[in-house]
Amino acid sequence: MDKMHGTRQGTAVVLGASIAGLFAAHVLARSYPRVVLVDRDEVIGTNLPRRGVPQGHHVHGLLASGQLMAEDLIPGLTQDMLDAGVPMGDLGGQLRWFFNGRRLAPTRTGLMVVGGDRAVLESHVRSRVERLPNTEFRQDTDIVSLEHDDAGARITGVRVQSRGGGPEEVLPADLVVDATGRGSRTPVWLESMGYGRVPVDSVKIGLTYTTRRFRLRTDAFGTDVSVNPVATPKHPRGAFLTTLGGDLCGVSLTGVLGETPPADLSGFLEYTRSLPVPDVHEAIRNAEPLGEAVTFRFPASVRRRYERLRRLPAGLAVVGDALCTFNPVYGQGMTMAAVQARVLGEQLAGGNAFSPRSYFRAASRALEPAWSIAVGGDLAFPEVPGRRTPLVRFVNAYLDRLRYAAHHDPRLAEAFLRVIGLVDPPERLLTPGVALRVIRGAYGSTGERAPIRTDTSRAG
Repeated sequence: MDKMHGTRQGTAVVLGASIAGLFAAHVLARSYPRVVLVDRDEVIGTNLPRRGVPQGHHVHGLLASGQLMAEDLIPGLTQDMLDAGVPMGDLGGQLRWFFNGRRLAPTRTGLMVVGGDRAVLESHVRSRVERLPNTEFRQDTDIVSLEHDDAGARITGVRVQSRGGGPEEVLPADLVVDATGRGSRTPVWLESMGYGRVPVDSVKIGLTYTTRRFRLRTDAFGTDVSVNPVATPKHPRGAFLTTLGGDLCGVSLTGVLGETPPADLSGFLEYTRSLPVPDVHEAIRNAEPLGEAVTFRFPASVRRRYERLRRLPAGLAVVGDALCTFNPVYGQGMTMAAVQARVLGEQLAGGNAFSPRSYFRAASRALEPAWSIAVGGDLAFPEVPGRRTPLVRFVNAYLDRLRYAAHHDPRLAEAFLRVIGLVDPPERLLTPGVALRVIRGAYGSTGERAPIRTDTSRAG
């Protein structure tokens, strides 16, 4: 049984029982004698995609940093998933990464990525939260509004209503954590309480996923668990093919800037044929399709800057996509949910009074590396609106050189993967040792010089 620490009195209420809410609840259960998770869906006992998680049909991954952090938050979680057959593989040795049609040199990093089915991953985390003696779930329940004191200085609970109807009910809370995702209404509620409008940073990418599942007829992977031709300005069509256990796999095709990968089977297969590498098409062209395709649209990455508000009510925190939504191509969402849960736990440590301002500032600092990677990657597309500072232009040109050199340099490949896996900070790629390898790798074995995109440097 997971160890509990009752350092506080009262109740913590988590709005939303998805990955971010579950990580937060597990942390809160160490400090509060009672933790209540509220969700509009029926969540207990399900490992299927659900309505409240529209992206749940698509291929997901818990990055290397996220796997390490999730294991730290919930010891034994990795082994639980491994025993259940959840696909896992070495970040550089068992995942095939392609940029601009060139594969990064395979390299064993010792860092694991947990991949596959989002609903299954969520069910494993939820089962660990269910086992905690001081947690409870209020499923099939709508969240009506936040409750606050007469002065609006403190959040005192949440008003809810059963989805089957009936009277509204107030759940008193000493701390309310919003994990309701992209549709979070906390900004609206705070503005109505007189706290002003929450500042927002946004980068419009116009991403669309179309996902299908297949039963493979041949051994298309060997010991690999994923094939990832990543969309780039030169090759804007991308894909993620991931094993789901046994002979099953999921394929998510990506289109950016408004392009929608086809949902019909023939169009889907033709789209895979148009990718810059043949691996995905070869794996599924003779595979058995299972079910229908599902399409999901993601217009923009959005970061809500609560730390910039002049005032904040006591008793409130926000986590997950409700705080920051990343372009899902970079696979950062679940990892950053674990990061925010850790920050929440640090703010609660020692039994000190919880400070929303301190929490949001710390969460913002923790989000910055992942946000800079996602935004920098999106701004590499000239058509994406946004301000391109000289640093952004330099870094994107430098990363083009680095990825080119990493095609034949395993050490550069590992350095790059450790950064996009959120294990090392982005500035690690600018150290003299790495930069020298990039310069030396500017020419391939054929003498071809690494290309430099001038379109990105002119955009803005």
